[in-house]
Amino acid sequence: MDDDEQLRVLVAGATGFVGRHLVPALIERGDRVRAMTRRPESYDGPADAVGGDVSDAGSLAEALTDIDVAVYLVHSLAEDDFERKDAEAARGFGLACAATGVRQIVYLGGLGRDDDDLSSHLRSRREVERLLGEAGVPVTTLRAAVVVGAGGISWEITRQLVHNLPAMVVPKWATTLSQPIALDDVVRYLVGVIGTEAAYARTFEVGGPEQLTYIEMMQQASEQMTGHRLPILTAPVLTPELSSYWIATVTDVDVTTGRNLIESMRTEVVVTDDSIRELVPGEPLTYAEAVRRALEQARQGEQQDD
Repeated sequence: MDDDEQLRVLVAGATGFVGRHLVPALIERGDRVRAMTRRPESYDGPADAVGGDVSDAGSLAEALTDIDVAVYLVHSLAEDDFERKDAEAARGFGLACAATGVRQIVYLGGLGRDDDDLSSHLRSRREVERLLGEAGVPVTTLRAAVVVGAGGISWEITRQLVHNLPAMVVPKWATTLSQPIALDDVVRYLVGVIGTEAAYARTFEVGGPEQLTYIEMMQQASEQMTGHRLPILTAPVLTPELSSYWIATVTDVDVTTGRNLIESMRTEVVVTDDSIRELVPGEPLTYAEAVRRALEQARQGEQQDD
C-alpha cells in the first residue's frame, strides 16, 4: 500500500494482556485500528470497538470488512478442551479473513523446536499457526516464550510465587531453559511486522538477550521485588498435576491454566533464529529491566484503580 495510505488493522484479543498494549502503539503509529471484542459496548480503549467472537465464525465478516491486517491474539488455556476450541476458532478466522480480502494475519505463538515432544499447549500454538493460513491469507507468526509484563499469566505466576513465599521447593521443570521477553519488545516486534510485506508468510522467533532457567527467573524477580534472592530447592517428585494445585493454592491462577502452562515448562523454549532483528532493529530489554517495568506497570494500575 502507499506510504501515505492509512493501514487498517483489526486486533482480535484487543482487551487481553498483549492486545491492550498493542492497540495504542498502532494508533500512535498512525494506523486505523478496530478492537474486536464480544462486548463492544463495554470497550473503553482508544480504538474503534467492533463486535466479534472467534468461536462464532458468522460474527466475523462485518468486523473484518475493509481490513488490511488482522492480528490474532486469542487462546483458551483455561479450558480442558482448549486444543479443539482453538483449532476451530483459528480455522474459522482464517476463512473469514480470506473471504473479506485481508492481506495479512499476524499471530503471537510459542517458542519450541518443532522436532521436540511439544506440550499440548505448544502443539496447539503450532496448529493455530497452520490453520490461520489454511485458506490462503499470508500469516506472520512471532514465537515467544514468557512475556514479562503486568497481567501476563506466566509472569503473574512468577510474581505471586515470589511475593507470597519466603522460600520455595520447585519441580525439576524449573531447571529448563527459557528466553523471556519484555512486553514492550513483543509490542515493538508486532508493530514492526504488521503491514510489512517482507514479513508475509514468515515465522520469527523473539526473545530477550538472556537464556535463563525458571529458577533463575524467579531469583532475579525476587532481587527486584525484595532486594535478595529467594531460597529455592528442586523436588523431582512434584508432577505437573501436583504443581498446578500448588500454584492454584499460592496464586490466583486456576488449576487448568496452571497445568497447561506447567506442562509446557518442561520444553526448552529459546531463540535459535534471530532474523527478526534484521527486519525490526533494536536491542531487546534485559530480564531485570523487563521485571522492573512490569512491577511499575502494576503499581500504576493499582493507583488508577484507587
